[in-house]
Amino acid sequence: MKDGFLRVAAVTPDIKVADCDHNADEIIKYAKEAARNDASVIVFPELCITGSTCGDLFLQKTLLDGAKKAVKRVADETADCNALIIVGFPFEIYNKLYNCAAVITNGKVVGIVPKKVVLNYGEFCEARYFAEWNGGFDDVYSELTAPFFTVYIGDRLFKCTDFHELVVGVEIGDNGNASELAAEGATVICNLSASPEIVGRSSAVKKLAEVKSAELHCGYIRANAGMGESTRDLVFSGYNLVAENGKVIAESKKFTTGITYTEIDLFRIAAERRKVNTFAVDTRKRNFEMKYDTFPFSLNLKYLNLQRHFPLNPFVPEVKDELRNRCEEILTMQATGLATRLRHINCKTAVVGLSGGLDSTLALIVTVHAFDMLGLDRKGIVTVTMPCFGTTSRTKNNAYYLAEAYGVTLKEINIAAAVRQHFADIGQDESNLDVTYENSQARERTQVLMDIANMMNGLVIGTGDLSELALGWATYNGDHMSMYGVNGSVPKTLVRHLVAFESNNTEDTKLSEVLRDILDTPVSPELLPPKEGEISQKTEDIVGPYELHDFFLYYLVRCGFAPSKIFRIAEKTFDGIYDSATIKKWLTIFVRRFFTQQFKRSCLPDGPKVGTVSLSPRGDWNMPSDACVRLWLEDLEK
Repeated sequence: MKDGFLRVAAVTPDIKVADCDHNADEIIKYAKEAARNDASVIVFPELCITGSTCGDLFLQKTLLDGAKKAVKRVADETADCNALIIVGFPFEIYNKLYNCAAVITNGKVVGIVPKKVVLNYGEFCEARYFAEWNGGFDDVYSELTAPFFTVYIGDRLFKCTDFHELVVGVEIGDNGNASELAAEGATVICNLSASPEIVGRSSAVKKLAEVKSAELHCGYIRANAGMGESTRDLVFSGYNLVAENGKVIAESKKFTTGITYTEIDLFRIAAERRKVNTFAVDTRKRNFEMKYDTFPFSLNLKYLNLQRHFPLNPFVPEVKDELRNRCEEILTMQATGLATRLRHINCKTAVVGLSGGLDSTLALIVTVHAFDMLGLDRKGIVTVTMPCFGTTSRTKNNAYYLAEAYGVTLKEINIAAAVRQHFADIGQDESNLDVTYENSQARERTQVLMDIANMMNGLVIGTGDLSELALGWATYNGDHMSMYGVNGSVPKTLVRHLVAFESNNTEDTKLSEVLRDILDTPVSPELLPPKEGEISQKTEDIVGPYELHDFFLYYLVRCGFAPSKIFRIAEKTFDGIYDSATIKKWLTIFVRRFFTQQFKRSCLPDGPKVGTVSLSPRGDWNMPSDACVRLWLEDLEK
């Protein structure tokens, strides 16, 4: 269970209706296979011991006794499985029949959880056979379950003594009690289902699982009935899934049988719950308010070779339609934030430093959209290109093309003479290409922009992005500062897609060509002299690949992962792209810079939050500027 990863399995066996022995054989076969593959929680469908479509056979004692014997055999024959196994079956209590889940571990049935809400309408009227569980029994029911097993019946959580983040709750059917289970402390909720397939139902089930796992900050495992159920009136698809924190991380194909595996990250679930405090229990009232009995169980914890997929660019949706919608939404949010600020202060002028690079291009796009929202003349957008020692003709020309295509005002102010005067004032040798040489240019550009904004009663629009803020890759009181920063919560990997979205959605062929050329231009502050007319200072050669840094940023800030865990999943995700040494090198640099550069983030200008990660000191990221990085670096060195 290193790093909090728990392998789970959702299983749909190929059953035969009312053939408990055959079904037990199938369940045992799949349980053993899943356990051999290191699954620690193995979930089977609702009523899978008998089949969910037995009809009036549920009222037959022969079937009920057969089901009980089959559950006992499943327990006996899976005694060597290092897992918690959950199986659905019908169970009679005091002449009432309940739709139940048997929870099995170490060869024993350690709990029987009855279904709380049964359907009395629709394609399967459960109320014809099953009673709703309302509690009312407080004891161990040996007289009810003997001679097959002695077990507690009722609401129960199952807590792992070796891995305290693992607390398993069981719900049965679509109208389950997941919210109650999570409130009582369950971090993994197992849903046993026998839901017939109709057009659109699987999509609805997927959305519901995403919503539940997001709201409850939990892992959610759903195992559904499939092949072998009666198709007299219904069809069962065996659609299984596993969701975590609002996202389905594994799902089966419909109309199949077998096992769906993935790893749930319990450390991340715990981290999310720490943020919201919704699931904290008042220990002073614990004895009075806890509704669920808790059963402790143990597991032999193992190191897992992860099967779970981690996206290469976690800030960027992997599905094209979703990416297109995301880009449109983010651009609208950025523009709305700026438009609201402009309207609030009755400002009709915006000043943008236009370098011809990626970030300033996005800032211009956002500003144009904001002006269009407000019905303002685009000529009120004053773009300023400020060539100096490192400027290339490629970026300068692209800046001109952009300004012309968008119909905005363009000023060119060569700052070389002003920077040289500043060098003379402070005694800087121009041949010394050190940090002073670079930062003097950045600060001069910011001064020019600020003073033009003062002259024109306008706002300086910031261009710096989230990735640069995380790394501190900005000149303090230079490009670090603005009057409104529209890109401050947009990571570099997403900036590219936003510019590409604009390129694909414009009818202006020339503008589209320019935007594509900007996308192909190496990322650079252009503060060092070019070599043979080409950009000599490439940011990613200095601070590392942005796709790695954005990956590190997401899992450090959004998920709260330790550096060693980030390294582990980065190795898996970037296998064949970067070797382990390269990943560790840039991760070490990222962690060190993230801590040492906090002082730049402590005084950020205002700007809209558009995603789940923001480093604004006004709510999203509150970190002391002098925090020590030692523990994080030691963790990585392990």
